[in-house]
Amino acid sequence: MKKALIASTSTVFGGTFLDYLLPVLKAHFATVSNLVFIPFARPGGISHEDYTEKVKPFFKQLNIEVKGIYEFENPIEAIQNAEAIFTGGGNTFVLVDMLYKYNLLDAIREVVDNGTPYLGTSAGSNIFGLTMGTTNDMPVVYPPSFRTLGLVSFNINPHYLDPIQGSQYMGETRETRINEFHQYNSQPVLGLREGSWLEVLGNKITLKGDITARLFQQGKEPIEIETGTDLSNLK
Repeated sequence: MKKALIASTSTVFGGTFLDYLLPVLKAHFATVSNLVFIPFARPGGISHEDYTEKVKPFFKQLNIEVKGIYEFENPIEAIQNAEAIFTGGGNTFVLVDMLYKYNLLDAIREVVDNGTPYLGTSAGSNIFGLTMGTTNDMPVVYPPSFRTLGLVSFNINPHYLDPIQGSQYMGETRETRINEFHQYNSQPVLGLREGSWLEVLGNKITLKGDITARLFQQGKEPIEIETGTDLSNLK
């Protein structure tokens, strides 16, 4: 049975790394003592080692030891034997390219589908959907495919931003970009605002957090989704 937390971001304004999720993660990882961290997205271009060191102090307070996936001689076996998995944020193109390089997508999908607890933030959440086609990131590398884990039957847009009223910014809004996506793709897109997350337990998907999400469906007007909404039938 799937057990995943899919968060828009690791850090909300005014907070520290993952602190807003601390009570939830205590329960989510209650039986976990070791966690495999996937740092491939490399936010700001930092090294895998530096990213892993950034993550360790948070999980230390949960009595969880963190080891980066790059530290294992056989990454696929590391995923298959993991007590839990955390995929951090950064650049989704870089993340997906590396997951294909090490043939990890199928391994992650299988173990998470079978109950290994998973946490994703930002890019690590984007890959939980059908494709990475609704990422906000620049294509700094070219992955073999945009297909991702497909552990929910829709796409996710982390860090979803609403248009700012009165702004003189003339570029495209996030809503515009998602509408462009729907000219060529039929799957729904859930815009996850910062501070919100999805709780996935088996086949049940629930929006969590204190703020709404925005749902985009091909050929329909976007709608607001209240926290606590069951999204299990969204496809």
